[in-house]
Amino acid sequence: MSGGGAGGGSTGSGSAGGGAESVGGPGPGSGPGGAGAAGRPGAAAGPGSTGGGSGVPRGLLVVGDVVTDVVARHRAPLAAGTDTAATVRTVPGGAGANVACWAAHQGAEVRLLGRVGADAAAWHERELAAQGVRSRLVVDPQAPTGTVICLVDEGAAAERTFLTDSGASLRLEPADWSDALLDGVARLHLSGYLLFSESSRALAAVALEAARARGVPVSVDPASAGFLGQLGAARFLSLVEGVGVLLPSRDEACLLTGVTDAADAAAALSRRVPLVVAKQGCEGALVARAGKVCARVPAVPARARDTTGAGDAFTGAFLAALLAGGDPESAAVEGCRAGARAVERVGGRPPSPE
Repeated sequence: MSGGGAGGGSTGSGSAGGGAESVGGPGPGSGPGGAGAAGRPGAAAGPGSTGGGSGVPRGLLVVGDVVTDVVARHRAPLAAGTDTAATVRTVPGGAGANVACWAAHQGAEVRLLGRVGADAAAWHERELAAQGVRSRLVVDPQAPTGTVICLVDEGAAAERTFLTDSGASLRLEPADWSDALLDGVARLHLSGYLLFSESSRALAAVALEAARARGVPVSVDPASAGFLGQLGAARFLSLVEGVGVLLPSRDEACLLTGVTDAADAAAALSRRVPLVVAKQGCEGALVARAGKVCARVPAVPARARDTTGAGDAFTGAFLAALLAGGDPESAAVEGCRAGARAVERVGGRPPSPE
């Protein structure tokens, strides 16, 4: 539920809005362990205001994971069985939520549907609101908010390793969905993490069908090569059939196609999905359509501190640029710029607006 590389992976936490009812409001607790917001699971969402008075849809709806990231940055190799000095911070994360925040940071109108535990609902809602994301956070009555331990090796280009407890985030279910979430929405984005559990797969199928019925284009970020390997490439591709945009990392693209060359993998995927934008970390991004790579977008130089969420930053900025009328190539340029900014920060979110 976190990702990497300046063109790379994913992490997120979020909020859905546009008039959608927030399940749980800010409470007196100030941190992820503070007083959680109460809410009723599956509360209905009302019609949204995203899209303005013109009635022209122009918003982005993100459906995905909302988690708490514990980022531990260490310079020395991990010492098994004893202590390793590290700088540790707790920050909001989750692939879906991070994408939502970066899209809002780029000026898009964004709402997010996610599921959290009562332990951190108020904190996550508050953090999302601060980024300009309108959230519908369903409070799970049983599971705690998902948590990801992000081990960041400062001596290896800030490469990161994740220990993931999905918690409530992958317990989204069809009852959490309301077609009203699509009011005023011009694009739907699904975090690939949704496809890694039975209940959230069912929710993703409902959301995808609702978007098709309204003619809303859909994008998917596979999100995790590790979980993708467990699910299986053939099953993943069958689940995303009909999606218009696929945004895999290099490893995910190669895993989905069984080829080792990143460009060949992107080209092969674009025979199944109309537009494939393959994030290549420090090598930028590849844009592929109709079975061939049509653009190679260079990365933006950056001094990496933490690659967690860099791929989410790319995806959020890319989608915001498409919403603003940009073509895929220019949108990929914006994605690479956002990815570069992301790796220079700790955690997967953009800086909060002043």
